[in-house]
Amino acid sequence: MPLNVITADITTLQVDAIVNAANPSLLGGGGVDGAIHRAAGPALLQACRALPESAPGVRCATGEACITPGFALPARYVIHTVGPIWHGGEQHEPLLLAQCYRHSMQRLRELNLCSIAFPAISCGVFGYPAAAAARVAVTTLREALLDRDNVEVTLCCFSEGMRSLLEQAIQGN
Repeated sequence: MPLNVITADITTLQVDAIVNAANPSLLGGGGVDGAIHRAAGPALLQACRALPESAPGVRCATGEACITPGFALPARYVIHTVGPIWHGGEQHEPLLLAQCYRHSMQRLRELNLCSIAFPAISCGVFGYPAAAAARVAVTTLREALLDRDNVEVTLCCFSEGMRSLLEQAIQGN
């Protein structure tokens, strides 16, 4: 199934799961993370606080993904993933970003869900170059979809600029 690219508010999408570009604490923040927490309501914060810490202040390590209900969101679930902070590409950032997409798709499979929407992971305050992130997202999601033809994947952009970069990555430019 092809990758769909849209410009929209991810918190309004009626899909099985939306992906949250989260902080390791999973306790909310700015950007898409803050928007998802606000739209889902206080029950999302309670659910995130209930998840075990793997280290002090870390409920989800970089590249990993965990899932909670969507609460007040139209999406049934939120898959939280922590993208890498960009340090020039020398600290395994492409690998870690790809793991965010892979692990999010694994959570989707584990619950036998069929639709998911991703934001541009790590492209905000984490500073990942948007064009490079788009290529990682498209490549990784295409690989993940090879064995699942019944999954609808939406790449949800907050800006037309990001939408254009994702469309270019899909077209191989």
